[in-house]
Amino acid sequence: MNYKLKKMFFIAMMFASSVIFAQQTVTGTVLDADGPLPGANVLVKGSNNGTMTDFDGKFTLNNVSSDAILVITYIGYLRKETQVNGQFTINVTLLEDVNALDEVVIVGYGKQSRAVVTGAVSQINADQISELPVSRADQALQGRASGVTVINNGSPGSPPVIRIRGLGTVNSNQPLTVIDGVVGANLGDLNANDIESISILKDASTAAIYGALGANGVIVVTTKKGKGGALKLNFNTWVGVQSQNKRYDLLNTDEYVQYAREFGQLQDPVAVPVRITDPQYASYLNTNTDWQDEIFQTGFQQNYNISASGGNENSNYLMSLGYLEQDGIIKATDYSRVNFRANSDFTYGKFKLGESFSVSFNDNVGYPTGGRSQLEHAIKMAPYFEVYNASNLGGYQGPTSGLDNQDAENPVRGLEFGNRNFGSENLLGNLYASYELIEGLTLKTQGGINYTNSLYEQFIPSYIDNENDGGGQHQQLFASITKNTTKFESYSWTNSLDYVKTFNESHNLNVLLVGEVQNNTYKEVRASSTNDVSDEINQLTLNNASLTSRSTEYTRQGYLARVNYDYDNKYIFAASIRADASSRFGKDSRWGTFPSVALGWNVAKEEFLINSSISNLKLRGSWGVTGNDAIGDYRYSSSLTSNYNYPFGANEALGVGTTATGPADSTLKWEETSMTNIGVDLGFLNNSLNFAFEYYKNKSDDLLMNEPLPPSMIIHNNSVTRNIGSVETSGFEMVIGYNDYEGDFTWGVNFNMGTSKNEVLNLGATEAIFGGGFENQNITRTIVGEPMFHFYGYETDGIFQTQGEIDSYATQNNVAPGDIRFKDTNEDGVIDADDRTIIGNPFPDFTFGLSTNAKYKNFDFSMFWSGMTGNEIYNTNIYDLEGMTRLFNSGTAVLNRWTGEGTSNTVPRAFGAPSNVNVSDRFVEDGSFARLKNLSIGYKIPLSSDVVSKLRIYISGQNLITISDYSGLDAEIGFFNPNNQNNGSMGIDRGNYPTPKTYTVGLQMSF
Repeated sequence: MNYKLKKMFFIAMMFASSVIFAQQTVTGTVLDADGPLPGANVLVKGSNNGTMTDFDGKFTLNNVSSDAILVITYIGYLRKETQVNGQFTINVTLLEDVNALDEVVIVGYGKQSRAVVTGAVSQINADQISELPVSRADQALQGRASGVTVINNGSPGSPPVIRIRGLGTVNSNQPLTVIDGVVGANLGDLNANDIESISILKDASTAAIYGALGANGVIVVTTKKGKGGALKLNFNTWVGVQSQNKRYDLLNTDEYVQYAREFGQLQDPVAVPVRITDPQYASYLNTNTDWQDEIFQTGFQQNYNISASGGNENSNYLMSLGYLEQDGIIKATDYSRVNFRANSDFTYGKFKLGESFSVSFNDNVGYPTGGRSQLEHAIKMAPYFEVYNASNLGGYQGPTSGLDNQDAENPVRGLEFGNRNFGSENLLGNLYASYELIEGLTLKTQGGINYTNSLYEQFIPSYIDNENDGGGQHQQLFASITKNTTKFESYSWTNSLDYVKTFNESHNLNVLLVGEVQNNTYKEVRASSTNDVSDEINQLTLNNASLTSRSTEYTRQGYLARVNYDYDNKYIFAASIRADASSRFGKDSRWGTFPSVALGWNVAKEEFLINSSISNLKLRGSWGVTGNDAIGDYRYSSSLTSNYNYPFGANEALGVGTTATGPADSTLKWEETSMTNIGVDLGFLNNSLNFAFEYYKNKSDDLLMNEPLPPSMIIHNNSVTRNIGSVETSGFEMVIGYNDYEGDFTWGVNFNMGTSKNEVLNLGATEAIFGGGFENQNITRTIVGEPMFHFYGYETDGIFQTQGEIDSYATQNNVAPGDIRFKDTNEDGVIDADDRTIIGNPFPDFTFGLSTNAKYKNFDFSMFWSGMTGNEIYNTNIYDLEGMTRLFNSGTAVLNRWTGEGTSNTVPRAFGAPSNVNVSDRFVEDGSFARLKNLSIGYKIPLSSDVVSKLRIYISGQNLITISDYSGLDAEIGFFNPNNQNNGSMGIDRGNYPTPKTYTVGLQMSF
């Protein structure tokens, strides 16, 4: 018996020892594409045996069986399982989960899990932003989010046009930008490499929490923070070239001479230019200058960024330094920027302290945006001129009215002679402190600063572009000096109480209370003078001196209460109410109240869908009100204008006096926009396949508009700002994406699109708002019942071929055969101003973005398209190319102009009726386009170094292909002056700076 017991005991011990010996200790490192991941979870599948990685991404796990499976997870990354298979060291690389339901989404004054977001929010991550080598971070938004229209301007450093869900007001439609909690910051001053994510808030559920400022949508930017672990260095650089090879087909010298002879004969035989008929100028006719080639160039650009980050369990930090330099594709246009950023966070028990500060120094030589663009001058200049003439003061050559019968200006001199520079220093930062009062309840205070100091300097020496014996044309007999300084200061202070609690493991509650105040001041000094003595001294004098200054102050105060609740991430409720006061309104009307409410139902969490192929199905809806006070300061009060001329006495001699600028209106109040949004989110195959659909309807009331006043009131502005009118905007958005991130070959494709349509419902006593002037004609109009700022003019109906056609047609005065025939749209038998009608819309009906990406082992590929349809462009360049009102160089189309019956039904006769250049559909073209925005191929070089953890090289091209029927140089038309984004001038091509093609090579390194 004792023998049997001993035997059984021996067998049991052998079995136990085999189990013990089957256990082992496993070590390893968890990484992502950029290096170690601290805080990743490592768990033995089916057990409670787990750990977390340290600050170097390393882990140690004891008592692991040789056949165990390790499960590695990290928020925002795809879960990964790996077999132990007796290994003692296991290194794992996690891939980002771009469609993770538990993705953290940045919203106003906080963040939420994607699973419980009920509003319309588009999120753009750091990789999507840094993928494009752009000079401004806001340019990278184009095509990345549904319902967001971004139209880039080609001029270096110029801000793009950004519209979220179309137009909702006749005032500024620029969205609000919030960077690290600082409201009203400038995204263009930010280094794109410093951005962690961008959230675009599009509906009231998300935007109403900014109350007074959220009517046009909100762009919330979060910059990168340091991660725990050892010091990590990142270095990114790219260099490239830009070019624009498209040109208008203009007359060469031989063609121009023949055209000028024929044109001159039409006016008067002696009107043929003397320079063509007089033999002493024969040498000029041997010159054939392509003025377009003379103003365009190949531009070089370079960008360098270095960052250092690290931390421990109580702190983290990140510092970065960047330098950007970009030469434009038009001569003497360039942009450079230096950025420095420092972010840090510190934790001491329940107390947290952090800061985010950035400084940037910008220098910009922009595209001149005076009366005529340099491209217009390049079109009009006679080709028989040389660019330079050392005999002329200043060294340039131009026309002489007595010799050339024209006054085009040498565009090269307009670009490169003298200097014009806009420089600014910008500081953006915030400092916060928070303390957890009790479990779940946190008190936070934050101070923000947004400071800009800028100086515009222009110095133009004296010049004479033409021979003195031909009469002065383009000349300046003195040096002109301009120096304008501006200073903008914005200070904000925000205090909040944030309570987060989960009850019974299913009831999730978040209550937020916020109070904040913001004060903005703006100061400007403008000075100019001349110097009759020297062309070398760029300093102001008392000669012809002009000096003006102004300053304004704007204060906003607001209070917010928000409640978010969900039951097990299944049934979701959110509500907020905000009260704001603005100094732009009188004391009795300063406060406005802006509520919002949202509901959501995560159907995929219901029992009947848990085991189905549907991994996500969320229904959501929201409603709320946002506000707008985007008008000038002090409009509610009366003001005075000096230097006003009054007629006095029997001879009505002018005397200088003072008059009222505008009357007071103490009832002026908030413009309000009510927003309704309905959305559906749908996911399949563990959310590899995703759909999102939104429908929205926004209605803006009490529009802040200028109402005309009768001249008898003797008011300088002839108008007063009042709350009149309303506009309704509606549309839908859709996002479709498929992403496969399993295996050596991974790929994804994502498509987004959005539509927008607006209608003016009321303009009060104002019958119409006109804008978009060119050659003393208004091009755009806004009236009740139609979209805002549509093109308004005549519809053409071919060309009159004979006098008989003119006699049998509706009465059209002052025309002859060869002139354009306009349609009698009101059928009253007379062609007049009443026949003008809608001839186009500059705003797109449909915008889209399509991105594809793929990776195979160490190779990666990405392609990104963006575009829009349904918009038209008013091409004023056709006026210059085919107008033929005066003698200028023109497009080759004038060679096929009407010269007799049947010769042309599209290009009228030269020197024809003035009505030939009336605003009409002759100048309107389809502005739809699709553009290959970026194509990139990269390779991550395998490394065995303990110092360099990542080394990737890539090549990319931007704007390589553009599909468009537009005849101009570029279908992506924003504003002629990007710094003055008046919607009345949208879509008018006045020789706008075209978007270049760019070829880039880059390097990314991590240490």
